Amino acid sequence: MAANDHQVGGTHYKDMKIQPWEVMEAVLTQEEFIGFLKGSIIKYCMRDGLKDGANDDAEKALHYRAKLKEVQSTPWD
Repeated sequence: MAANDHQVGGTHYKDMKIQPWEVMEAVLTQEEFIGFLKGSIIKYCMRDGLKDGANDDAEKALHYRAKLKEVQSTPWD
């Protein structure tokens, strides 16, 4: 399953006509977008287990990792 076809913790992004990271991918350079994805992975790993009532940060980090792998394995337009 492609990272864009999956969302952790709801459907608020999937329900949009275009997902925010698709906009970022379109306007940022590949290097900038990869940096955004890596930063998001770090953020979710660091806050895993710290938010009251929410336990899905590790899964979110893995979701961003899946997107990063897709971006790194696809030629940039």
